Amino acid sequence: MPDTLYLSLWFPQFEVEDMLPGALTVMRQFPFSAQQPGIQYLELHPVSWNEATTLEQRFRPGISPEEAILLASNQLHADYAYVFEAAWDLWIATEDGTQWELQASPVKFLVRGLEFEEGAYEQEGHIQVDFGMDSLFLQEDVQLTGEAQARVRSNVQMLVGFTNKLETNSEANARLLWSESEESLAQKLIARLQRVQ
Repeated sequence: MPDTLYLSLWFPQFEVEDMLPGALTVMRQFPFSAQQPGIQYLELHPVSWNEATTLEQRFRPGISPEEAILLASNQLHADYAYVFEAAWDLWIATEDGTQWELQASPVKFLVRGLEFEEGAYEQEGHIQVDFGMDSLFLQEDVQLTGEAQARVRSNVQMLVGFTNKLETNSEANARLLWSESEESLAQKLIARLQRVQ
């Protein structure tokens, strides 16, 4: 059963003045889609996800992370969450699984202030990256032909490359790649990679 795949990041300092610079550092490591470059959407949530947004803006074409951060900085509060939507290009199998297409796949960057949802960052991270369904990387329903192996490997390498860049280039002192299922995501990825080697 597919699950949503997340990367949670925690930083040693994440006061109000650290939030958006931290988000910018994370987004600068991200391999934006060539088909849909930049930040496509921005929304600001006060206090909790249940409250009405104070800003929602779509960008066509997308804007740079720096421009999106500048817009968000007009409402900088410790009890806010900031959502930046972007995309990266992943290999997706056609419905019959016989062909592969490079498609822009959505990714969300969620930035939580320390007071947002009464400290939800403790469990979910100061910054959380929502990659969408883990099936984009596992492709468990696709027969592993030579081409399928190469495409699955390429998608997983994109994910691993991004997380490694964050480890090296962000100031995060903890990170966790996870999904909501009780199955270990790492084990699912390792098992799938072993089948494509």
